[in-house]
Amino acid sequence: MIVLAVLLLVVVLTYVPYLVTIAFAQGPADASPIFGVTVPEGYKQWELIAPAEEAAPLDELRAVVGNRTAIDAYQDNKLPFPDGTILVKRAWKRKQSPEFASATIPGEATTVQVMVKDSKKYASTGGWGFGRFINGKPVDEAQHRTCFACHEARVKCRDYVFTRLAP
Repeated sequence: MIVLAVLLLVVVLTYVPYLVTIAFAQGPADASPIFGVTVPEGYKQWELIAPAEEAAPLDELRAVVGNRTAIDAYQDNKLPFPDGTILVKRAWKRKQSPEFASATIPGEATTVQVMVKDSKKYASTGGWGFGRFINGKPVDEAQHRTCFACHEARVKCRDYVFTRLAP
């Protein structure tokens, strides 16, 4: 019995550190594939940069918020955005207000999309890391591979950012 216990202890001490190393090397489970971007804590309290409306087929209401670095860059009309800029797009299905027939209000939440500026870490994607999340979980790698291509094709001249500060 003692031999079996010692053998079990040896196996555990040998393999547990290895398994822990593998788990940490993969990064947090809630990080976006490719980029490793996560949903920033407290983003719901960040300042609004601009609202947006997405037509069919998405049919969404959106709000882009930013951290202090992003807000300062927008207010100073500074391009390219400095490292440390974080932009978060919140999106909801659009629905008619039950109280006011001509008003549209947010319905069910659809996605949270994140852009993080780190010109060294994300040099191959214009200095930006991307994350798209549904119910707090990142979407698959294939969807993340489309992020930079879309931004590069349309807004490379604006440091890859679509959103403009609302007046």
